[in-house]
Amino acid sequence: MRRWSAALVVLPLLMGGVSGTGSDEAWNVDPVQITEWKVPWEGTRPRDPYVDPWNRVWFCGQSGNYIAMLDPKSGEFKQYEVPPVTHPHNLIIDDEGNVWYAGNRNAHIGRLDPKTGEITKYAMPDGVRDPHTLMFNRDGDVWFTAQQSNVVGKLTVATGEVQVVEMSTPRARPYGIVLDSRDHPWIAVFAADRIATIDPATMTLRDYVLPRPEIRPRRLVVTSDDMVWYVDYATGTLGKLDPGTGRVVEWAAPGGEESRPYAMAVDDRDRVWFFETGPRGSPNRLVGFDTKTLEFFSTTELESGGGTVRHMVYHEPTRSIWFGTDTNTIGRAQIP
Repeated sequence: MRRWSAALVVLPLLMGGVSGTGSDEAWNVDPVQITEWKVPWEGTRPRDPYVDPWNRVWFCGQSGNYIAMLDPKSGEFKQYEVPPVTHPHNLIIDDEGNVWYAGNRNAHIGRLDPKTGEITKYAMPDGVRDPHTLMFNRDGDVWFTAQQSNVVGKLTVATGEVQVVEMSTPRARPYGIVLDSRDHPWIAVFAADRIATIDPATMTLRDYVLPRPEIRPRRLVVTSDDMVWYVDYATGTLGKLDPGTGRVVEWAAPGGEESRPYAMAVDDRDRVWFFETGPRGSPNRLVGFDTKTLEFFSTTELESGGGTVRHMVYHEPTRSIWFGTDTNTIGRAQIP
């Protein structure tokens, strides 16, 4: 395991050519159109939606212990049962439309066949109890984080084998995970000041230690140039890590130190989007950042308030971002 210390460059907040005014007029540049569908099962924390090949939207009912599907055209919902005490946390969908979910409370990754409702379970190794966030690699295998178990894992679908790599820091809470163009996973280490990556050939972990000890990266994305972008949940910044040099550049989020940036996505123009989820009691705001001009260009408040938006995905065919909210909605942001 190798550790790289990163150099920090802090840039001023830029938005549409306006720097640091703090006024609503400065922040409300180019809002996007957001539609929310009220989930019929109350208090179930609908989250982590994903669009299947037929443009149906699947999501986890984490508190309600179910998987569900929304047909955006009709507004109809359909619920699917999962094993007791699963409390699914995240899901992804393969090319055949099978739904893969993280059994966060009963130590398995499940594959749901929507045609039959049949579930195939892939058990976690001893000591791994909470698969958290899932991502496919190019071979269709599943990389995942396990936050409280302090590991990152890989499920080889053909064999059912699960390999795990322990974090270098105790109780580090590996959280968000994405893959770069080389098919290498990148991990937001939420309880430490670092971002990690793993070499799939050797399963060797490398840490990039971030320049401020108070940084707490929670989600991350990778742009087409393999730059790693993260949100710092603790102090309200957007950061970019250059893996080749270790250089880090940060921008203050429009909402400031208490903005609690959380869910992230990147679109087909390499623009980074994230939700500001704080301070508590305020509506969540979707923020857009152009990684080419290095400017914030859009903020849009959620009509439902959102509670907390925890994860989201970009669907390129429809140029839309899908997300779930603690206010019991599934949302779609139609971006310009």
